Amino acid sequence: MRALVKMDRGEPKGERDSSGKYYLLRDEENPRFGIYDKPLPCFGCGVGWFSFLVGFLCPLTWYYATFLYFGNYYRRDPRERGGLAASAIAALVCTVAAFITGLAVFL
Repeated sequence: MRALVKMDRGEPKGERDSSGKYYLLRDEENPRFGIYDKPLPCFGCGVGWFSFLVGFLCPLTWYYATFLYFGNYYRRDPRERGGLAASAIAALVCTVAAFITGLAVFL
């Protein structure tokens, strides 16, 4: 049996083709994982969020995630973008705080 999309009011548009017929979302006889159905690495939260959380213990992981962010690592999986951006912002805040602390100590 094949699963078809059911159209109701309030449902997002674009679930029908140009002829107005329902189209197939998945085939029950041949289940395949979609690109975003796979779990994220690093305990399911993704490299970015994992780096963000571990960064509070070792801030160098924020810089690693920043390198991945500017290297467009998130194009492999867009779900990584938020965590990598958060790590990049945390790295920026850490750098500014270290710079201000260094100025206060040495001046």
